[in-house]
Amino acid sequence: MPDVTYEESYAEIIGEGAGAEGDPYAGAYDTTDGRVYTVTGADWDTVLAPPEGEKERIVVNMGPQHPSTHGVLRLILELDGETVTEARCSIGYLHTGIEKNLEYRTWTQAVTYVTRMDYLAPIANEAGYVHAVEKLLGITGDIPDRAQLVRIITLELNRIQSHLVCLATGGFEMGALTAMTNGFRDRELVLDLLEMITGLRMNHAFIRPGGVAQDIPEGGVEKIREVMRILPKQLDGVPQLLVDNGVWKDRTSGIGYLDLSGCMALGITGPVLRAAGLPYDVRKAQPYFGYERFDFDVPTADTCDVYGRFLVRLEEINQSIRIVEQALDMLEPGPVMVADKKIAWPAQLSIGGDGMGNSLEHIRHIMGESMEALIHHFKLVTEGFAVPAGQVYSTIEAPRGELGVHIVSDGGTRPYRVHFRDPSFNNLQATAAMCEGGQVADVIGAVASIDPVMGGVDR
Repeated sequence: MPDVTYEESYAEIIGEGAGAEGDPYAGAYDTTDGRVYTVTGADWDTVLAPPEGEKERIVVNMGPQHPSTHGVLRLILELDGETVTEARCSIGYLHTGIEKNLEYRTWTQAVTYVTRMDYLAPIANEAGYVHAVEKLLGITGDIPDRAQLVRIITLELNRIQSHLVCLATGGFEMGALTAMTNGFRDRELVLDLLEMITGLRMNHAFIRPGGVAQDIPEGGVEKIREVMRILPKQLDGVPQLLVDNGVWKDRTSGIGYLDLSGCMALGITGPVLRAAGLPYDVRKAQPYFGYERFDFDVPTADTCDVYGRFLVRLEEINQSIRIVEQALDMLEPGPVMVADKKIAWPAQLSIGGDGMGNSLEHIRHIMGESMEALIHHFKLVTEGFAVPAGQVYSTIEAPRGELGVHIVSDGGTRPYRVHFRDPSFNNLQATAAMCEGGQVADVIGAVASIDPVMGGVDR
């Protein structure tokens, strides 16, 4: 083919007359090295020309700063009137480089990074990562029973508050404002419990390799029982408002339709899959942390739409309450960290008036009683422990679906590679299948029912 200069090829792409004078989205200026072009608009040039004779075709952006896009998600919608003919997701606006950062932190320090991915399910991120690390260490059978039960309690509390955010924001986006206020009101009860147990409302860094950072504080079990007792009565407000509400059912039934075959083809998991009729839950299929001891149901629906996903999440909250109550009944006194002191860091934490930190007894021991204990503590905190070389893939059931963690170790004190299969990333693939052929107003409900969290998508 004939030689084409950069300027000629650029002009062919953006059209004649482009530049600072002719195109508000493209500028050009001269430098000592030649002419420099600046083009904005990202992937607009990939939008194909309309078919011949078509006049009502419009391409619009929904997001990335839009109240109905669940975070920094950009949807590029191609419309024929109000009918969506093409829907594309544009992601990456919340990229944090968390997976790469893990390669420069010890195995324990990495927990405080992964907890910040899906910021509505921080405990689930920690649990998935720690479960994989413990598999590589070969200590899954050495974790104290009390630590496993405390993990399950916090995981289910985390699931409850995450689903409440989904129901509250989804209701808000569809115009049900009372569902939003009720949902966030009830979520505060659960966040207070998580703060009592972990010291923080979110991004807890609580589940650590070998156990958990600290035990449930004195009086904590009674407070959890009290909230589990009153929460079902509080939650009655949302079902009474919406479950049999004709306006809500008309607005959500048949919207965002995706059947079981579509879910299987796209790798969709979590409430979206269960609303298509398949009772797949990692807690049942591949139990971890002792979930096989618990009696709970896997809620399903057969509507394959926004309404079915709403019902599934409502019932999952009730099942999580059942699990928490059973775990509280199983609690027996005991340690919450593995006995191997070469792994058990940080040790003997407590919550004081100035926040969470090492207990006074531990500080007294390492600072005034034992030089060996001080040296060991220093090395464990700064250098960390080594994990045998190898790789492992581990899965847990996060609020949005199956969370997979692939970890590779080269035998050192830091991960060689960590990669997450975040359910929000996979589930977002269903956006086009749910939205194309429907109305532009229904895109909001469809995306809300997927419940994507962009921190987990971009990582």
